[in-house]
Amino acid sequence: MKNEELILVTGSTGFLGVRLVKELLERNPDARLALLIRDRPGLTGRQRADAFIPEPQRARIEVYSGDVTLPNCGLEPVALERLSAETTRVIHSAATVRFDHTLDEARHINVEGTRHVLDFAVTAKELRSLAYVGTAYVAGERDGVIRESELAIGQRYRNTYEQTKAEAEALVHSRLDSLPGVILRPSIIVGDSQTGVTSSFKMMYWPLKIYARGLWRTVPGYPDAVLDIVPVDYVAASVAHAVFDTAALGSTLHICAGPGGSATIAQVAQRAREYFNGPEPRFVDPKFFFAIVRPLLFASLWGKKRRVLVDGRAYRDYFTMRMQFDTANAERFLSPAGIRPPHVLDYLDRLFNYCVASEWGRKPVTAQ
Repeated sequence: MKNEELILVTGSTGFLGVRLVKELLERNPDARLALLIRDRPGLTGRQRADAFIPEPQRARIEVYSGDVTLPNCGLEPVALERLSAETTRVIHSAATVRFDHTLDEARHINVEGTRHVLDFAVTAKELRSLAYVGTAYVAGERDGVIRESELAIGQRYRNTYEQTKAEAEALVHSRLDSLPGVILRPSIIVGDSQTGVTSSFKMMYWPLKIYARGLWRTVPGYPDAVLDIVPVDYVAASVAHAVFDTAALGSTLHICAGPGGSATIAQVAQRAREYFNGPEPRFVDPKFFFAIVRPLLFASLWGKKRRVLVDGRAYRDYFTMRMQFDTANAERFLSPAGIRPPHVLDYLDRLFNYCVASEWGRKPVTAQ
């Protein structure tokens, strides 16, 4: 294939994946993309791809029906042979991000899925690089500064998502002697830094929504807890650049706001109060809240407010974190290309604007 590029992407239909495909097409006008997409009942992988790829760009897109949880990524023999012969780069971003999977369910997708992608990469005769998209929260329940060079140092995990992403990353590390790979660890991914556009209203969006609607003002967390969020455009640009950066191979990059760009929960709450003209948020010690207050409230509340208590359990630990992600490697490899994360407080209002305009994802918003 000489200098031709065929970039295989998993997870392309996800929130990050859709933006990543756009970024790759724009940055590499001569490259072709091979998207591994699962068929769904009544909907082929090609149809799923056409839903987010503009028609003029479809000629550069090859769609392969497959599933990373299956041996050979579920590819038909002819497709497997062709991709093994022509793929030059692999970006593996497919994963389950659910917190409520059992350990076996999460391992099946996050660990075994990664194993199958790595097994494929070994067969790719023209492979130049592999980028694995993990998460900064492989740090689990640690506090303090988290180094990019650190992975498993005895930490506990909050959920099966964190644990299995750590196990998957360890698997990638074990193959870096034989595969040219780079590991990318985003923190919490939110909407576009310029437009606020998002298709995912989880994580930090959930408490914002219930606060904006006047359903809740109590925050079971620490005012000085660190909120490290990064906009999807920054993450996509980082992945699209890093997979082509030979110097970054063998490294791990925190795709995070970092100490210079993150904010505290109190700062974000204050900005939300100003924007939504809401009441002063009340911070409650989370241990006291979940041991004493929550059981009492759960027994006495009904309807929407009780639902808040149920839904909030998945996110409770993320309001208590006092960790900072070191971003030395990310700065070294990305900053020279002009790729830097904006400060959280610099684009927060744009996220709020989109939430309001879209009614928290309930109606489409016409692009300006």
